[in-house]
Amino acid sequence: MEVKASLRHLRMAPRKVRLIIDLVRGLPVAEAELRLKFNQRAAARPVLKLLNSAVANAEHNFKLEKSSLRIKTITADGGPVLKRMTPRAMGSGTTIRKRMSHINIILSDEKPVAKKTAKKAPRAAKQPEVAAKPARAKAAAKNNV
Repeated sequence: MEVKASLRHLRMAPRKVRLIIDLVRGLPVAEAELRLKFNQRAAARPVLKLLNSAVANAEHNFKLEKSSLRIKTITADGGPVLKRMTPRAMGSGTTIRKRMSHINIILSDEKPVAKKTAKKAPRAAKQPEVAAKPARAKAAAKNNV
């Protein structure tokens, strides 16, 4: 079962939020909650709030237990950009882009699937190499004689 939650129009650049969500992607909810709680970055607080919201959705709507949940996917996408101006030299101005983020999270109660590694075929036993002269070497040997 998958449970979704989203946070839209967060006044923080997506690049700053991605630093935090990369820390918790794929973790069980309890461990992700601890990492977010003790992280110093400002983006950790809204991501923690979103995680708690997703857990509440899972418990209330789908009767799932918090201990069985893990973060399947979490993404931070760009939202609208507020454009502001700041004065520059000789009466000109430069735009300041204040970016926003949309964060989406999907929790799952399934166990992570281990990646299968392909078995390598056993190598054939090495055969002794026969030292054969190349055709050019034979032709050169005939000319020199």
